[in-house]
Amino acid sequence: MDIEDAPRFGPAGGEAPDSLVVLVHGFGADGNDLIDLAALWAEAAPRALFAAPHAPEPCDGIPFGRQWFPLWDRSQAQLAAGVAGAAAALGRFVAAEAARLSLPPERVALMGFSQGAMTVLEAGLCGAVPAPACVLAYSGGLIGADSLAARLIARPPVLLVHGEADEVVPAAASRAAEAALAGCGVPVRAIYRPGLGHGLDEVGLAAGAEVLRGVLNPA
Repeated sequence: MDIEDAPRFGPAGGEAPDSLVVLVHGFGADGNDLIDLAALWAEAAPRALFAAPHAPEPCDGIPFGRQWFPLWDRSQAQLAAGVAGAAAALGRFVAAEAARLSLPPERVALMGFSQGAMTVLEAGLCGAVPAPACVLAYSGGLIGADSLAARLIARPPVLLVHGEADEVVPAAASRAAEAALAGCGVPVRAIYRPGLGHGLDEVGLAAGAEVLRGVLNPA
């Protein structure tokens, strides 16, 4: 499976896309896991092409799904190297897709869930995807938050959404990301959902639609 082999959706009217929304799945999934969000968010971005690339690597230790970077070694050095490589791979996909559609960076929005959220934060803030329109990060976190100031390239608006009952990636990961982003002057909004585990809910998805509408369809 190649990262270029991505499920796609839209625009609904068959028009030429005026923007690109890239949906980045989590560990153990693939692009099919998120592409259904396109139909939900198409009202907010009716002329967007939604693309959900598959991560470039098979998951370590399990017979299904893909990974953006390995998790067998969770030392900070290994995670930082892994997410940097993942961001670079995502950046190559976005660059090729944007060039194919003749879209500038400011017409590209990034969304990620879990490991995908970590990947889009790295890519959108630290240069792998130059100056995107926004970054939507669900149930993830910012690897290397303590060193963000030294690595920061762009300050797109960021939405963080996290369940308070997340048993996989604690909500504290997004709280740390929120503090690091705010400290570096990145416009960030964070939503913490009581009772929500490692998943998405209507409130968080509605907030994502609001951001997409604002950055891709300004009044």
